[in-house]
Amino acid sequence: MSVKTILVSQPRPASEKSPYFDLAEKYKLKIDFRPFINVVGVTAREFRAQKIDLGLHSAVILTSKTSVDNFFRIAEETRYKVPNSMKYFCISEAIAYYLQKYVVYRKRKIFYGKQNIVDLVEVLKKHKDERYLLPCSDILRQNIPDTLEESNVKYTKAVLYRTVAADLSDLEEVKYDLLVFFSPSGIESLLKNFPDFKQDKTMIAAFGTTTANAVKKNNLRLDIHAPQPKNPSMTMAIESYIKTNK
Repeated sequence: MSVKTILVSQPRPASEKSPYFDLAEKYKLKIDFRPFINVVGVTAREFRAQKIDLGLHSAVILTSKTSVDNFFRIAEETRYKVPNSMKYFCISEAIAYYLQKYVVYRKRKIFYGKQNIVDLVEVLKKHKDERYLLPCSDILRQNIPDTLEESNVKYTKAVLYRTVAADLSDLEEVKYDLLVFFSPSGIESLLKNFPDFKQDKTMIAAFGTTTANAVKKNNLRLDIHAPQPKNPSMTMAIESYIKTNK
């Protein structure tokens, strides 16, 4: 089946240098972007119901920019003054630099890994005496707590935001050759918005094992799966499919 139109279930890339735009130009594709999920912060009341004392924690593990935003938001809403001595452990350098939105970067103790929780754990192990707070969503990827627990990291999980299905009703009459998903939540949103969805000739691409499993679990056909050894990115996987099915 040929691919001419693609809907990516994420926000439009901020940079025009995105490989999606290169792909669109190279193969004359129409690529649209639309988030299938929205992030909603929990209220101060909902946070207090978790009975977490922010003051008992000396460090924060930050796995996304969203976790950064919601940590400082909930601190403000609960009138908790984040001490200058707080240590920040970020899953990547990009997230570490994002902290500049809230703190004076050079005056804080900020550490970061390469890109995933496994790399970051190696840094955490050097600070065994810290009591860590893990700001997260209601659908935290299981490999994160599993890795922390296997490494005997003392931490408290704090659900500060949740993911909800976006309203996609305006897409009801819009058809695409390929739908691209990056999380099980995106699949859930598709089926919640369109309970009578029939895949037929529509192709589905999934990034990551959990997303691919969600596609199959819902009796949908998985046509493109990334990452793979030869195609580590979604755009590379799509291009490989297009080349094979000209």
